[in-house]
Amino acid sequence: QVQLVESGGGLVQPGGSLRLSCAASGSISSVGTMAWYRQASGKQRDLVAIITSLGTTNYAKSVKGRCTISRDNAKNMVYLQMNNLKPEDTAVYYCNMYVRTTWYWGQGTQVTVSS
Repeated sequence: QVQLVESGGGLVQPGGSLRLSCAASGSISSVGTMAWYRQASGKQRDLVAIITSLGTTNYAKSVKGRCTISRDNAKNMVYLQMNNLKPEDTAVYYCNMYVRTTWYWGQGTQVTVSS
């Protein structure tokens, strides 16, 4: 079994920055694609950023240029650096990892952007 735990969420003012982290633990030899999703209240869960095992990245149009996804394969971790945060970035952020043949989800971390 694989467990994902996110951290780094919180309350931040517009224009501020946050760095989210997600650690995978359990029976893991290697992790494939890693991603961050977010779900605002009353809305569907949407992809924010994705990084393949080779380091190729892709971003949602709404965060491109403001967010950077990175990974540490030795630690089985994925990060999301978010800059110039806006109120519309407020959501629960979930990490997502592909291990062997299964996609795993974390429990989510709340990000609130408000003055």
